Amino acid sequence: MDNISLDQVAYVIVKAREFDAKVDAWNDPADIEENDPADAILENMSNDPVRRELATFITELDDDEQAELVAITWVGRGTFEPEEFADAVRTAHEERTNPTADYLLGLPLLADYLADGLEKLGYSAEEAIDRVTDNEVL
Repeated sequence: MDNISLDQVAYVIVKAREFDAKVDAWNDPADIEENDPADAILENMSNDPVRRELATFITELDDDEQAELVAITWVGRGTFEPEEFADAVRTAHEERTNPTADYLLGLPLLADYLADGLEKLGYSAEEAIDRVTDNEVL
């Protein structure tokens, strides 16, 4: 990883986990009656602030950082092997047709793929995540 920092990837993992914890929005009044209203904070609304924050963060990364973030995701998903990381980055640059944030936030297991990708690339995802959540580095 020449461009994106370990802390930047860890931040995306943390926010993606927060976003993945959300549940579908309650559209039916009966759903609200059946659920604890305190759980409404976990509703996945279209204007969700966690999604917006994560999308903004990814969008503000430069093109090389975004390509490496996608490549790490692909390594974690098993699309590329760790030794093919440079090829994954090149492919991410070449095949980009939509905004990177939209692509990544459309992956339901984004946090898992990124954490697995970091581990496969020889980095400790959990140490970086702990550093980001404890110190709010970035």
